[in-house]
Amino acid sequence: MNQDFLDSGIKLFEYYKSLAEKAMAQVSEEQLFWQYNENSNSIAIIIHHLWGNMLSRWTDFLTADGEKAWRDRDAEFENTAESKEALFAKWEAGWECLLNALRPLNADDLERIVYIRNQGHTVMEAITRQLAHYASHVGQIIYIAKMAAHQPWQTLSIAKGASKDFNEEKFAQEKSRQHFTDEFKG
Repeated sequence: MNQDFLDSGIKLFEYYKSLAEKAMAQVSEEQLFWQYNENSNSIAIIIHHLWGNMLSRWTDFLTADGEKAWRDRDAEFENTAESKEALFAKWEAGWECLLNALRPLNADDLERIVYIRNQGHTVMEAITRQLAHYASHVGQIIYIAKMAAHQPWQTLSIAKGASKDFNEEKFAQEKSRQHFTDEFKG
């Protein structure tokens, strides 16, 4: 069961990464830096924050506090004028750090204690905490991209008005055990 948790967790992180990338592919470079107002975040700011968080949380994940002394969290929310390439290099670096920390774990590691700002978490709790955190930011990226891109927008889920057809297709298939993200690859 615990190995299933790890495998599922990795698939979910990869799924949310993919959703954000599909949303970001629908906006221009300029729109990556668009903010609804001065108190809101752009996609670029969210990427910068996720990058800082991921490097801090997942570097030396099992042996060092998840809030590193070198992290400057407040700077992550400044609107820096980076190129799209530099921004996406940070995006990839953050996800690579996360996945490189998770892939070697095994079921026995899940009960180990790791710390975030001196607060102890089992590895399972730490993974769940970060999964929820990143999923919320991916939702923000999608929402901002949708606002910035206007039309046409390629939906990342079941299209409006298509639920009935989607469900009919699903229920026409044999019951099976699979991870729901498997059908979204590509």
